[in-house]
Amino acid sequence: MVKIGNLDIGEFPLLLAPMEDVSDPPFRAVCKENGADLMYTEFISSEGLIRDARKSVQKLDIYDYERPIGIQIFGDKINSMRQAAAIAEAAQPEIVDINYGCPVKKVACRGAGAGILLDLPKMQQMTKEIVDRVDLPVTVKTRLGWDDHTIQIVEVAKRLQDVGVQALTIHGRTRKQMYKGEANWDHIAEVKNHPDIHLPIFGNGDIDAPAKALEYRHKYGVDGIMIGRAAIGYPWIFREIKHYLKTGELLAPPALEERIAVVKKHLEFSLSWKGPRQGIFEMRRHYTSYFRGLPHFKPFRTSLVEANDAAEVSGILDSIALKYQVVV
Repeated sequence: MVKIGNLDIGEFPLLLAPMEDVSDPPFRAVCKENGADLMYTEFISSEGLIRDARKSVQKLDIYDYERPIGIQIFGDKINSMRQAAAIAEAAQPEIVDINYGCPVKKVACRGAGAGILLDLPKMQQMTKEIVDRVDLPVTVKTRLGWDDHTIQIVEVAKRLQDVGVQALTIHGRTRKQMYKGEANWDHIAEVKNHPDIHLPIFGNGDIDAPAKALEYRHKYGVDGIMIGRAAIGYPWIFREIKHYLKTGELLAPPALEERIAVVKKHLEFSLSWKGPRQGIFEMRRHYTSYFRGLPHFKPFRTSLVEANDAAEVSGILDSIALKYQVVV
């Protein structure tokens, strides 16, 4: 069994990645129902938290049905990160996670996210102060390095382990790569198989099918897998991987009937969390992904994006079912 501190998360856990503007409570709810073992919030600005910014504070919202869950924070100032970690702990997650991987310019180029990989002593000091400040297990998500010339991921892992981090997730790309090219899991395996590193190591990057999950588990020896983009509009990825790992059999993809049912459930969670106006708005980014591959779907997508209330969305979803002859 894989443990983070005293938290048991299963034999080969599947983690939902923290994704900005995606991994909110409604999205996490449908991923949890489909088998995600451990999930993280969207990353939260430390400066926003300590200044009580509404958007940052709202991201602290967690619900019992999501547990276990980690709250992820980011920032470039050690004191702010220490304070933010305490605020995150007060929201009562199971884990406090530090983002050392975000490649976005406005984050990384200010020395936060993946930017801190250019200053390992600061990374180590920041992490230590957070570990010392909270009683919860602290985990980290990071990248291989800033670019191909600055990959020091084994040294990063050693330093994080030395200051008390309880688990490490590694995205197999550099900051320079952003999300382009293939993720390099050889470096992740180098960390996992290093004799001096005893942390649970989770791999992240390009896992989009059950067979690939099994292949990477055996080939790279990781303790679990974090899934990000492949879960957007397809929370079934978790149950499909779990079933394949257990039986070697591929589950049939969800029928349109189930897709529509989950969209309605996602919308219900969104309305409950954000309210009628914002809840409708937040869902608009998900429709294309949920119905990916459906022929001649563009008119329905346009209608869904332009809909202004739940009844209208529900009616459009029923029209989709009628169009493609399914019963919901």
